[in-house]
Amino acid sequence: MADAQYILPNDIGVFSLDCREAFRLLSPTERLYAHHLSRAAWYGGLAVLLQTSPEAPYIYALLSRLFRAQDPDQLRQHALAEGLTEEEYQAFLVYAAGVYSNMGNYKSFGDTKFVPNLPKEKLERVILGTKAAQQHPEEVRSLWQTCRELMFSLEPRLRHLGLGKEGITTYFSGDCTMEDAKLAQDFLDSQNLSAYNTRLFKGVSQDGKPCYEVRLASVLGMEPALHSEMTSKLKSYEFRGSHFQVTRGDYAPILQKVVEHLEKAKAYAANSQQEQMLAQYIESFTQGSIEAHKRGSRFWIQDKGPIVESYIGFIESYRDPFGSRGEFEGFVAMVNKAMSAKFECLVASAEQLLKELPWPPAFEKDKFLTPDFTSLDVLTFSGSGIPAGINIPNYDDLRQTDGFKNVSLGNVLAVAYATQREKLTFLEEEDKDLYIRWKGPSFDVQVGLHELLGHGSGKLFVQDEKGAFNFDQETVINPETGEQIQSWYRSGETWDSKFSTIASSYEECRAESVGLYLCLNRQVLEIFGFEGADAEDVIYVNWLNMVRAGLLALEFYTPETSSWRQAHMQARFVILRVLLEAGEGLVTVTPTTGADGRPDAQVRLDRNKIRPVGKPALERFLRKLQVLKSTGDVAGGRALYEGYAAVTDASPECFLTLRDTVLLRKESRKLIVQPNTRLEGSEVQLLEYEASAAGLIRSFSERFPEDGPELEEVLTQLATADARFWKSPSEAPSGQA
Repeated sequence: MADAQYILPNDIGVFSLDCREAFRLLSPTERLYAHHLSRAAWYGGLAVLLQTSPEAPYIYALLSRLFRAQDPDQLRQHALAEGLTEEEYQAFLVYAAGVYSNMGNYKSFGDTKFVPNLPKEKLERVILGTKAAQQHPEEVRSLWQTCRELMFSLEPRLRHLGLGKEGITTYFSGDCTMEDAKLAQDFLDSQNLSAYNTRLFKGVSQDGKPCYEVRLASVLGMEPALHSEMTSKLKSYEFRGSHFQVTRGDYAPILQKVVEHLEKAKAYAANSQQEQMLAQYIESFTQGSIEAHKRGSRFWIQDKGPIVESYIGFIESYRDPFGSRGEFEGFVAMVNKAMSAKFECLVASAEQLLKELPWPPAFEKDKFLTPDFTSLDVLTFSGSGIPAGINIPNYDDLRQTDGFKNVSLGNVLAVAYATQREKLTFLEEEDKDLYIRWKGPSFDVQVGLHELLGHGSGKLFVQDEKGAFNFDQETVINPETGEQIQSWYRSGETWDSKFSTIASSYEECRAESVGLYLCLNRQVLEIFGFEGADAEDVIYVNWLNMVRAGLLALEFYTPETSSWRQAHMQARFVILRVLLEAGEGLVTVTPTTGADGRPDAQVRLDRNKIRPVGKPALERFLRKLQVLKSTGDVAGGRALYEGYAAVTDASPECFLTLRDTVLLRKESRKLIVQPNTRLEGSEVQLLEYEASAAGLIRSFSERFPEDGPELEEVLTQLATADARFWKSPSEAPSGQA
């Protein structure tokens, strides 16, 4: 059997998202709006399979074929008759649920591959004897032959997502290196093109020079079209001795489905902002234009306090090894009014709280653009995973001038709160009950501060295309050097493009640090209803949770490549290092032996030293983070951040050794079952499923009732068309499904 870190355990936690009451309170029109937005999100989410690994679309198509013909209970009878044990069949269900939940065969949180926890030969016997294989023998056999080796392979390069020799990615062709990624980013910057909706494919031209295809995601391809802002970009370029060809049409049939449902949603929009937002999204996905998506995002920001909230597009760049390309995601959610009222109070206090942050006023935005901040119950969240909170859009220029929205996902947080005492690792016994009691409330506070005042704070110093600066070069002084500002962002440069591989993690670290720093503010705690001893317990558990998370983060570090696979967890490890460096016994991490005789560890936080020792250390660190970000000082930022992110076996902590202990005692991330909506006549019904691997599978089996087989054919055809860019599955027969 495979190493435990590459399988999903049979007892993995599976939880259902509860949104029944929020959905019940929607009007018929709001339900129709939510339904069509949900359909658009689910269709678009299929693109993530093509953004993850070469084999993911084939695995998805195979599983969907199997479970459409026989539901999990029916398939169980067949599997047991073929010789599988109950444990092996459960392992197969968990694997299938994992593929659906992560939209591929790599974990969304950590980018680690997971494989079926049963013998390949046994699984083959089951698959080839299923009802699906009897109905469509050639298609099922072809799908299995295409993906079976890669489904199980754990050769070193395939264990993690990454670029070149570091791992596998389908954002880039298999022969691309980090140098190619940097060159392509410089090219995109030179043409004022965003990388968010692109993939990069490398070849060699007839004259022997490197040739790169920058392919934009769009419904339209390269056929002659009416002039738009994108058509002039679709051509060949020479750049630094290489050929670049900008094309479009990536994921075209999938995006066509997205556009169709966005068009339908427009008929049920609540106001003109929503109508114009959807019109621009349609333009963006049709033409391949990020500028159109930005325009749509402006209307989205202006749409304050909607009953049905949503966002859709190529959004988060965590899984691009270079940190610039966005994974498709779409969410639809309904407002939770009680928690939203607390967030509104936090927003009202934001300008005052921003003054508490440890950097000079010149390093803060000229004007705080009051954002929406709502707590939402998720109806639909497509993509590779579901976050607890969101601060979007990610476009730097919009965030600086138009603002942003903050979203806390209440029913997702409720799943995150669910903690079993016996599975609570690395804490002292006397801390466990306190942790369980206050983890939820402290997480509400941390998410609120992280999203609103973490991601929502700080200014980028920019020189625009006309040479004008958005700061006073004469009077603004760098507090770290005492000198005038020496560096800034040029026209076309963004935070992601400039800081690339560390951008996401660095920004998450800054936001997490702001949350820890400001949770010490009594005004903040009063907003959330905590005073006196309760307030002190919330602070303690919030800091304790961060310190523990820093230790748990070691699961996501790869010693062989000295690299981190998850931005948020790298950020938490960095904060742990900062607090350990503060000394004076604030934080200790001690190797121990568990009651089972195996290696263990204990994290201790001295609550009496949080303010006198922890706060000043965090203050110094936060100021450095912000100054380096504001000034675009990539060299200084990398030196600071990568220094803290280094994992060694130096005493006293011996983190590399502790990593083995963390892996030994790790708990797999929970799987989340989401509902479906179904249009019956003019009414929208909510379909809910049990909290189990089988329930999660059923939710996906019923997700595309009208066109499931067609979608699977589309996915495999798209994967086959690009198979030549990776060594496997290069033998995939054309047009299979």
